[in-house]
Amino acid sequence: MLVYIFMGSLMFFSGLIMFSMKRKHLLLMLLSIELMVVALYMNMFVYLGSLNNDYFFSMVFLTFSVCEGALGLSVLVSMIRTHGNDYFQSFNLLW
Repeated sequence: MLVYIFMGSLMFFSGLIMFSMKRKHLLLMLLSIELMVVALYMNMFVYLGSLNNDYFFSMVFLTFSVCEGALGLSVLVSMIRTHGNDYFQSFNLLW
C-alpha cells in the first residue's frame, strides 16, 4: 500500500512540475492538471480502501473531475477557434 501512495505522490508532483514548466501551451497545462487529478483519485481510492469505507466520495470526485476536463476542453476549442493556436502569448487578456 505504501508503494501506491508513493506512486500517487510522484505522479502528483510530476504533474505540478509539468504545469509550472509548460505554462505557454493551454493543452499541456490541461493534461498536467488531469495527471494531478488522476493522482489524487488514486491516492483517495487507496486511502478509502485501507479504511474499508464506501467509495461514494471517490465517484463524486471522479464526476467533478470529468466536468472540469470537459470545461477545460471547451475553453481550449473556443480559444483555438478565435485565435488559431493555444499559445497564451498570442492574445491579450485585457481586450
